Amino acid sequence: MSSAPVFFSALTRLFQEGHALVFWNDAGGEFASQVDGIDIDGVKVLRLDRTPALQAKIAIERETGVRWLVYAPFDEPEPAHDWLLDARLRSKPFSADTASIQLEELGLSTKSLRGHLKARTKYLRARDRFERIKRWVQPTDIADDLDRKMIAAVTRAETAETSAILLKLFAALVAEGSDLGARPKLLDDLTSFDLELPFWSLVEREFGYSELDGEAPTLRGLLYRLFATDFCNSAHSTPAALSHFVIDARAKAAHASVFASRWRTDMANYGSYDVVSGWAADELKIVNILSSMQAEELSDAMTFEAIEKRVIGDLKARIIAAAGANMDSVRELIARRRDGHWANPLLVGANDAARALAASYDALEAAAGFLELQAKHGKGFSFSDAATAFSVYRTELYRFDQLYRWFMRASETVEPMGWSLLHELRDRMEDAYSGWFMGQLASAWDAVVEGPDGLLSKWKIDEVVNQQHFYARHVAPAFDGGAKRVFVVISDAFRFEAAAELVDELNGRSRLRARLDAMLGVLPSYTALGMASLLPHKQLAFKGNASLDVTVDGQPSSTLEQRSAILAAHGGVAIGRDALMEKGKEKGREFVKPHKVVYIYHDLIDMIGDKRGSETKTFEATAQAIQELSELVGFIVNNLNGSTVFVTADHGFMYQESALGEADRHTVEERMPGVLKSKKRYILGRGMWPLQNAWAGNTATTAGTDEGEGSLDFLVPKGAGRFHFVGGARFVHGSAMLQEVVVPVIVVKESDTEKTKIRQVEVSLLGSSNKVVTNKQRFEFIQTEAVSERVLPVTLLLSIRDGDQSISDEQILTFDSTSQMLDERKRSMMLTLAAGSYDRAKDYFLVARDAKTKAEAWRAPLRIDLAFSNDF
Repeated sequence: MSSAPVFFSALTRLFQEGHALVFWNDAGGEFASQVDGIDIDGVKVLRLDRTPALQAKIAIERETGVRWLVYAPFDEPEPAHDWLLDARLRSKPFSADTASIQLEELGLSTKSLRGHLKARTKYLRARDRFERIKRWVQPTDIADDLDRKMIAAVTRAETAETSAILLKLFAALVAEGSDLGARPKLLDDLTSFDLELPFWSLVEREFGYSELDGEAPTLRGLLYRLFATDFCNSAHSTPAALSHFVIDARAKAAHASVFASRWRTDMANYGSYDVVSGWAADELKIVNILSSMQAEELSDAMTFEAIEKRVIGDLKARIIAAAGANMDSVRELIARRRDGHWANPLLVGANDAARALAASYDALEAAAGFLELQAKHGKGFSFSDAATAFSVYRTELYRFDQLYRWFMRASETVEPMGWSLLHELRDRMEDAYSGWFMGQLASAWDAVVEGPDGLLSKWKIDEVVNQQHFYARHVAPAFDGGAKRVFVVISDAFRFEAAAELVDELNGRSRLRARLDAMLGVLPSYTALGMASLLPHKQLAFKGNASLDVTVDGQPSSTLEQRSAILAAHGGVAIGRDALMEKGKEKGREFVKPHKVVYIYHDLIDMIGDKRGSETKTFEATAQAIQELSELVGFIVNNLNGSTVFVTADHGFMYQESALGEADRHTVEERMPGVLKSKKRYILGRGMWPLQNAWAGNTATTAGTDEGEGSLDFLVPKGAGRFHFVGGARFVHGSAMLQEVVVPVIVVKESDTEKTKIRQVEVSLLGSSNKVVTNKQRFEFIQTEAVSERVLPVTLLLSIRDGDQSISDEQILTFDSTSQMLDERKRSMMLTLAAGSYDRAKDYFLVARDAKTKAEAWRAPLRIDLAFSNDF
């Protein structure tokens, strides 16, 4: 048969099962025109509309061994009038109306569904639509199940679950409309197949949604219920403005929250959630509702983006008001919100709003840390000597610079959104940094720099290497320790606090061990002198030309080629960072092979910061520099077989966001004699007059240059002052502030020992009870050890599962505590069960998966017994 009738496969199957006689009474003759085309091997067709009953009876009785299909285009006769009754009684009846065939083909065990299938003729008449639901149908399905699966097929849902259907509808709402009142074409498709009413019945069964007074249900009405219920469930309160939208039945309300949670955590669908929840928030005036709520009430609420802004605003106000006190509660709330939907670091690449919200919490955390540190040093700073000041800065006070940079960098990410969330805190931070910290530090530092016994008189600190001795005290001893080749990375203006961040990043990698040290930088702290001091030498001297070039053992040292020539005498070579990286593994190894010391130069921070047009991007450049240096160190170790790497700088820098005023300008008299070079933060010359607001000295003392003609006198402004503002004034270096002269030295070693291997921190479930007795259950966890350089934080995705099927919402928790106190490493969260029937004798599981890789970390068995609060 070229095109088999719909009944053919079912009829053929009867004969294949061994039936020799099949009666088919086709009332109304629906298939009369197709019967003559039946061609089943070994089967004769006997039509009772063409053959008298007695003749048919004789044929059946006489021709033994023949299989018969007896077809009649009319109803089966009453037994008293049935000439073929004896044959019929030993035959297999066949019914071939479309619904019966479909019932058979779908394998449904409930024969009463035949009428339901007839009612769904509009959907089922097309074979492709029939095949689409066939894969989902189970023998025990009832009418509601079949409708749900047809609806799923029409909406092109991934599965036949109600949640998958709704996700398709809501995605269509976003794609086709501009507000909640839009009607996506998928609803019209459902209507065309008589499936829209069954859809709304399905929604009512699962979520309890229907409209009062006989009004037609709408997607807007459904979404109001879902969002309002989810918000009130998680906020643990019901604002009056939302109460009439909250689903009453506890189980269905919990089910709504589970659906909302899955929707916003689904990587393929969270985009539609963000848009639709935004529309709903506007229509429901959520911002007004949130205005009277505190951050604690909202800590677990993820329904609307507006919640995030309210929490950020509340925490900002607390940070400002507390002035550094009681910041632990602020950090706990920040941690919880970061594990939520809107500011989750795993989703920050999704859109500008997500990046800005995540950055807002970064800014809050940095501000909390800064103001906490300020409160600790509320009386300012006082140092017994320069050595103490240097030590305290490199162990603690550098954090002021680092936290200020982190705050300003984060707030810059928020600014393009046009939000005013952080403006007040930004002003507070600027005042604390530029108005308090820099002034207090400058005053205390000046007290130990000036005077007959001050640092400036000798420019030496016990047990601290001077920058001009870098090669002799760091590089040369590395060879004595067995290194065959040493790599030296020099990043222009890479200051100490940035190096501390780089060290943390490097120590988060296996096979690397990084240690941060510090040198006392040369003075004035500018590029030409700092770069020359890092080269191997016996003699540094200023050349008497107009540019005051610095020579190294008589050779010029300003350019990369000149430095490479100096290094060649020591078996070395110089190259730029980008040039080396571009060589790749093989050519890179070939390049370094002849050399025992390789100097690699990197210039990003100084290049960006030292120009008026780009100086406001200094902190952005610093973050990028850390990334580029991290990549460079990895390239050296992994591709060039480098086992010893030093990362250092020519000098540091100072930077402040606020514009400087005339009070920051230290005027130099026009008649000042002996000036050879005048810059914002230093003046070089001979025989210059002293200035009241400047430190004075000679480079023979502060940089080890040759005494006499090879050295120069200098003047450098005290504190954060500048001699002039030409070429930009926010980014500066050249003077003697700690940010400029505490020069970092990172020592990186390659090692395969266990101590250099990294792993994620372990997390365990607390409590001995493994029974869930309510549809909302709180679980508590313990981070078994503190996070450290080698023990890294872990972010877990937690849910309750039946095998691999999730039966609850999913929550994210990050475990990153560095505390040694067990109680401070505990975290808890609430999981909500989806509506359904649960077997109290069966094992279900609390499952933890890595939020990034989705790899399972562990699972703990649970029993679910909802007897005490079950209204499912």
